[in-house]
Amino acid sequence: MYTRELLSFTPLIAGLVCAAMVDVRSRRIPNWLTLPLLAAGLAGAALGHVPVSAGQAWVGAGLGFGLAFALFVLGAMGGGDVKLMAAVGAWVGGPRVLLIFAAAAVIGMVIVICQQLARGRLGELFQRSAALAVRAAATRDLSVPEGLGLSDEPGSVDAMGRKPLPYAVPALLGTLVILGLGAWR
Repeated sequence: MYTRELLSFTPLIAGLVCAAMVDVRSRRIPNWLTLPLLAAGLAGAALGHVPVSAGQAWVGAGLGFGLAFALFVLGAMGGGDVKLMAAVGAWVGGPRVLLIFAAAAVIGMVIVICQQLARGRLGELFQRSAALAVRAAATRDLSVPEGLGLSDEPGSVDAMGRKPLPYAVPALLGTLVILGLGAWR
């Protein structure tokens, strides 16, 4: 039974693979990819083709959207990332999208640390992170000021000369980990 249910997520995984490839190349996740993936998740739940109910799919879509939108407002995530997390939520439901969101955050952090370590800029990453934490504690402002964070504009770079992390990659890996561990049950 586990394998058959896991196979029902094949369209989600295929969509996430495509999103990751596009995001790595362009640092954008287009609507033509996210919106059909969202609709397919909601429709699949309504028709009983995925192991979540229609209500769970709507809750998952809303929760995935809300979590990602909070980061979008803070300047830490792009609009395509928000729609991608809503689509993931539609496929897996509310509790599972929380796990996927957390897994993607950890995986994204590991990727950034590895990138900066490879570039010899790990110390600078920690200094900027500490500056953001101190600023947030002192001002209660969680937004990322110019020059300390990453911009989500295509082709843009931050003060360290880096392009933003393509969020679809940790979203894909986080989804694979959570589904692979059977946490979607």
